Amino acid sequence: MKKDIHPAYREVVFQDISTDFAFLTRSTINTKEKITWTDGKEYPLVKVEVSSHSHPFYTGKQKIVDTAGRVDRFRRKYGLS
Repeated sequence: MKKDIHPAYREVVFQDISTDFAFLTRSTINTKEKITWTDGKEYPLVKVEVSSHSHPFYTGKQKIVDTAGRVDRFRRKYGLS
């Protein structure tokens, strides 16, 4: 494997700004911000707008759209067969 061509793979904190949820993982992403984690160490910080903690699919707040029912109601309303 060639040396010095790969980005640094390090521990990074991702923080969901909508719910203030944060998790520590490993990534190659570059960032200028830092945060002190619960273990007392300082890690690079990446702020994200949506994570599994706030996404409707993972929180169970997703609305399922009944498209078949909408089509039938449209046809009944306007007398189309």
